[in-house]
Amino acid sequence: MAFLCFLVDQRKVVKGSKPLAGMCSKCGGGARVADMKTETRFCCVPFYCKCWRAIICSFCGAVLKSYH
Repeated sequence: MAFLCFLVDQRKVVKGSKPLAGMCSKCGGGARVADMKTETRFCCVPFYCKCWRAIICSFCGAVLKSYH
C-alpha cells in the first residue's frame, strides 16, 4: 500500500507600499496601498505566481480591498 503526501503552501508577500488617506474599518489603523505577490509552492518548488494591488492596514495587516 502506498501513501502520497503532498506539501502545498501559499505565501503572500508585500513588494512595496505607499501611505493612503483613510483608516482600517477593523482596528482604526492607517491604510496603505500595496503591491502584493502571491506565490503557491508544491514541495518547496514555486509553480504559480500572481502579482496584484491591495489596500491593507498598516497596523493589523488586514486586506481591506484588492484589485486583481
